[in-house]
Amino acid sequence: MSLYLSIIIPVYNRPNEIDELLESLTKQDYDEDYEIVIVEDGSDDSSEQVVKKYNDLNINYLYKTNSGAGDSRNYGMRKASGNYFIILDSDVILPPHYLRTVHEFLKKSYIDCFGGADAAHESFTILQKAINYGMTSFFTTGGIRGGKNKVQKFEPRSFNMGISKAVFEKTGGFAKISPGEDPDLSIRIQRSGFRTTFLPNAYVFHKRRVSWSKFYNQVKGFGAVRPILTAWYPETKKITFWFPSLFVGFSLTSIVLAIASWNLSYLFPLLLYLLLLLVHSTIINKSFKVGILTPYAVFIQFFAYGIAFFKSSFYIRFLKRDPRKQFPKFFLD
Repeated sequence: MSLYLSIIIPVYNRPNEIDELLESLTKQDYDEDYEIVIVEDGSDDSSEQVVKKYNDLNINYLYKTNSGAGDSRNYGMRKASGNYFIILDSDVILPPHYLRTVHEFLKKSYIDCFGGADAAHESFTILQKAINYGMTSFFTTGGIRGGKNKVQKFEPRSFNMGISKAVFEKTGGFAKISPGEDPDLSIRIQRSGFRTTFLPNAYVFHKRRVSWSKFYNQVKGFGAVRPILTAWYPETKKITFWFPSLFVGFSLTSIVLAIASWNLSYLFPLLLYLLLLLVHSTIINKSFKVGILTPYAVFIQFFAYGIAFFKSSFYIRFLKRDPRKQFPKFFLD
């Protein structure tokens, strides 16, 4: 089939990020025609002047009232001209081969939904690199988010995701829940009979959050929403969702036992794990400064997700609370 790609980018008060993303699109080694649909989601700090700089790109710039990233992506897909949508967050940068990699894969092995990995660009801060390691490493998340293509029923994330127009028309796109709109859509795509896959080498450089507090709140939301999704879709339950909560329990138990008994040996397993993270991150990132920050990033990640997941599971699974009443801020109706 003939492919015409529409790149869908929602943006909210981030003109500097859009500038970097569009700059990376000017450097693509891709010869086919494509369009870029930028949806300004009611921003006070508009990206319009930035967009005007890139008149050599085929950009459809749209402005709408604020309704959240998921609804803005849906709006962009409804307005798009393509038959395949590449959905990106505004805080990513594309390597030059990205669009070519996607196009060649789809021409050879067409699939209606794919997801790609995220990586740290050399220009990123040490904080961003430490956070990226925590979110993608085999020793923290099992490497699932970092590009393990052996994962079955891969759940793409909207910072780097492709769906066909047929998928969008069948599923209606993203639901009005945030966070959690990404896995929710991935699950509904699979339930609708479409396949999803991990697309090798179609990675993006993902800046993520730029402060510890923003990172904590983001991951906390991920942890709190997962029990809601497993209540809606019981077939998606996995024991691995409990690992961060178990890490929190293990860490606190180790510290309490060490203090109560004046025996530091209780801390050795935890310290060895943190040392492993430090050394491995230092090697991967070629930076001791990144390595030093990595254990702290992983602690924030696991404690934020683990505690939120445990509390949400208690409310949703054991107390049988209505998710909309327990977590009203997650629902954008």
